[in-house]
Amino acid sequence: MDNCLFCKIAAGEIPADKVYENDAVVAFRDLNPQAPTHVLVIPKKHIATLNELQSGDEAVVGRMYGAARDIAASEGFADPGYRTVMNCNEAGGQTVFHIHLHLLAGRMMHWPPG
Repeated sequence: MDNCLFCKIAAGEIPADKVYENDAVVAFRDLNPQAPTHVLVIPKKHIATLNELQSGDEAVVGRMYGAARDIAASEGFADPGYRTVMNCNEAGGQTVFHIHLHLLAGRMMHWPPG
């Protein structure tokens, strides 16, 4: 998408504090962190919401979670624990319409989340 903020980050058109990248996904630190560690993992392919996943897109979602696992291990919070969250549409809390996985760590995560 021409006007998608996350597509521009994935393409390198907008700078971001990247912590991980492979052929399918990019991960970068959130500009408005909700935990001491708050990383967003996005697919390089534009998919606006979880509702728009097509046949075959499941693999990229798996790659997003694999990236989260790898980041948690490399940054040292895999064993203490972390939370991953994907929001869908406005009522679900999605504000950027390019699917993204929030990776949160560094504090106790309570349930239910807000």
